[in-house]
Amino acid sequence: MSFVLHGVGVSSGIAIGHAHLASHAALEVAHHIVPPGQVSNEISRLDTAFTAVREELEALHASVVSGPAAAEYGAFLDLHRMILDDPTLSTAAKAYIAQNQCNAEWAITQQMDVLMAQFEEIEDVYLRERKTDVIQVVERVLKVLLGHPGYIPPILKRDGDSVLVAHDLSPADVIQYRQHSFTAFLTDLGGLTSHTAIVARSLNIPSIVALHHARRLIRDNDVLIVDGTQGVVIVDPDEHVLAEYRLRQSQLELEKQKLKRIKTTVAATLDGTMVELYANIELPSDVEQVKENGATGIGLFRSEFLFLNRSTLPDEDEQFEAYRTVARKMRGLPVTIRTFDLGADKNLDSAKRVAANPALGLRAIRLSLAEPQMFNTQLRAILRASRYGQIRILVPMLSSVAEITQTLHLIENAKQSLRQEKISFDESIQIGGMVEIPAAALSLDVFMRKLDFLSIGTNDLIQYTLAIDRADDSVAHLYDSLHPAVLRLVAHIIRSANRTGIPVAVCGEIAGDIIFTRLLLGFGLRLFSMHPAQLLTVKREVLRSSLPDIMPFTRKILKSDDPDKIHALLTKLNS
Repeated sequence: MSFVLHGVGVSSGIAIGHAHLASHAALEVAHHIVPPGQVSNEISRLDTAFTAVREELEALHASVVSGPAAAEYGAFLDLHRMILDDPTLSTAAKAYIAQNQCNAEWAITQQMDVLMAQFEEIEDVYLRERKTDVIQVVERVLKVLLGHPGYIPPILKRDGDSVLVAHDLSPADVIQYRQHSFTAFLTDLGGLTSHTAIVARSLNIPSIVALHHARRLIRDNDVLIVDGTQGVVIVDPDEHVLAEYRLRQSQLELEKQKLKRIKTTVAATLDGTMVELYANIELPSDVEQVKENGATGIGLFRSEFLFLNRSTLPDEDEQFEAYRTVARKMRGLPVTIRTFDLGADKNLDSAKRVAANPALGLRAIRLSLAEPQMFNTQLRAILRASRYGQIRILVPMLSSVAEITQTLHLIENAKQSLRQEKISFDESIQIGGMVEIPAAALSLDVFMRKLDFLSIGTNDLIQYTLAIDRADDSVAHLYDSLHPAVLRLVAHIIRSANRTGIPVAVCGEIAGDIIFTRLLLGFGLRLFSMHPAQLLTVKREVLRSSLPDIMPFTRKILKSDDPDKIHALLTKLNS
């Protein structure tokens, strides 16, 4: 029987294929008392499960010996193998079975709690949060004990492509799945900025998250239509619906081919207003996609992705090589490196328990200032790379003049240490700040006096302005990019920067959404930064736009408090 599921579309497009279900294990397991004669069997079960997981990790390690982020993934897997072999987990779990006459599943979860408590005592924030990896290792062991091994055998070739259907995806899962040519991702959990969403967008395939019950309702090999633009999944569609979506799929592919024709066209409105279209990247390997889509710079290099999925922090030389690689590949075009924005949504899902309100806690520049040695290592690496291209430093989540002053002081210290070592760098490197907290938006004067440029992070700005957790799909319907307060705040930031002559960009999700292109142009924005896959679509919208036609609608939208009227005016603006 055909039915439809609705979720949050995080990567647009249409995919048609067969469902491939990914298994998952819950950490809430049953507690059983086993007879004395069965205790040795439970210990053997646990030994067998540990051996199976060890083989899984070795197979994964072998599969990522080359390619993008191979070093990062390899280090991440090495950490999981170390955790697996930790006596606190393995030997102690077997002793727990013998002492308490319990089932293996219960014993391993109890020892997980012991090991996590030890991680909690570590002073270093980053290392303390590695308890997420403990949970993922235990989850792998549980999958084997419960009869759901985690490693996926090669998918047999069949008519159509495979659509991955999962409850959620960990980084280890992603390593496995990216080896296969999945045509789409579907998950029960996640939000617009979840790990799954980021991976899906980087692979440029349709993806829908927050489906809640997809993993339970969809059966293996079901035929699926995935509409990532609308956030809709159609399960077992009839021939008429299939034919309709195949036609839409062909039309989208034709549109993509047409868009390639404007790759080298200068981005300018019909009235001759020049616009810069930059790209957002996570890893150096993303630069190829940046160049394929004709971006004129990198407006946001999310450097924290160099820090994730690994047991040790990247040292100065490793970071330097990554930043230099990007600068060289961009051949003199601007490269804006955001200092690491760890914490909140950049933690793995299970690590969100670390803080009651992680989005409001020790993250981004707050973490950098709390860990000056780690911050200094990154700053030195960026500065060293600055002589190989037009690199700029972007500081995330600034909220006060004190944070700006501290940050500039630490940057100057990093510069001075390089001067003493006679290591050259760009002495005039520009320092910018992200405006993503209402306090920053309302304190722009001091920001503009002390910084060289601004970048508006609309994802967090909307979250903090509306008090909506953007990673919580239960309140996703309240996350409103067209809320009058949000629009006025964004317009205020852009216009204030333009009056002062400070360059300002938008690097949040709305920069790559063509619904907002003309509105942002009307606000005065002339620099957009987005995922590379969105760039040509936005460029086409810029080429079709005329500022004299846009301005009357922009003024009316900013004056309105009526959501329905705002939507109606925006529809007319984009027609």
